[in-house]
Amino acid sequence: MLNFGIVGYGYWGPNIVRNLSTIGKARVHSVCDINTEACHKVKMMYPHVNVTDDFKSLIKSPDIDVISVITPVSTHYELAKKALEAGKHVFVEKPFTESVEQAERLIALANKKKLKIMVDHTFLFTGAVRKIKELLDQNALGNLYYYDSSHVSLGLFQHDVNVIWDLAPHDFSIIDYLIKNKPLAVTAHGVDHMKRGQENVAYIIVYFENNFMAHININWLSPVKIRTTCISGEKKMLVWDDLQADEKIKIYDRGVETKSKEGIYRLLVDYRAGDMHSPHLEPKEALRSELEYFVDCIMNNQTPINDGEAGLRIVKMLQATDESLRKEGKKIKL
Repeated sequence: MLNFGIVGYGYWGPNIVRNLSTIGKARVHSVCDINTEACHKVKMMYPHVNVTDDFKSLIKSPDIDVISVITPVSTHYELAKKALEAGKHVFVEKPFTESVEQAERLIALANKKKLKIMVDHTFLFTGAVRKIKELLDQNALGNLYYYDSSHVSLGLFQHDVNVIWDLAPHDFSIIDYLIKNKPLAVTAHGVDHMKRGQENVAYIIVYFENNFMAHININWLSPVKIRTTCISGEKKMLVWDDLQADEKIKIYDRGVETKSKEGIYRLLVDYRAGDMHSPHLEPKEALRSELEYFVDCIMNNQTPINDGEAGLRIVKMLQATDESLRKEGKKIKL
């Protein structure tokens, strides 16, 4: 049995507590939040859970094995660092840290202490992403051409990060998990319409080996909520609509085929329009699967797929997008 101490009971913290409370090998020991109303809500819903506004009491407790840091990104490094120094495993909300240097220091500290870090890249544990991973491992789509994603809605505006640091970690982590090609460079354009010092609309392109590319549209000002991703390959094309209740993934036997005729002087393009099918997906809640997996990784001394190193790779991409924004869309090498 692993005892968890949860730091932060705002937007995402209640989901962490709710899911951990249903896992047999885990127990929510304590919740820490400086907001007295949040602490009151915890006590009302989970009378057996300790509540406190003192983070030091969590890391000093010999009964707590894991600290979950569910707080603004500006606090991740210091809280995770103190937890690791106290001998606790760490589960950190995305993005991992504010900088590459911070991420590298936490990884080195965890390695020295022989502790686990997991970064909360929840989408990796959805039935959709697991199915896409299975299909790509089987080469069902053939050589990949592009990844195109729209992740837009009206709000939720963050006070400490721009739309890229808020939403792009989802796509960056999915791409990092699914795509074997090495990312080479990134370009980004964004606009701060609200004059808050944080971009609320952004368009990102990531360039990879073998002419693969990813385009990501992220937006806090869309009148409608859209979470759609298209992955195109030489054999088939896949569309993932995460807001669909059924048939979230559709695989199309469509594409183009090129043939040469009369040497290299003439090129013919044939369009292929075949059937569509939608595979069955596991309905289990992604966050529960992720937390169960982390518990198993700790108990069996396994390295999570979304460990500190994975979190570092995503932070490197985020920093590169910031640099590209500052340089008006200049291509930044990764």
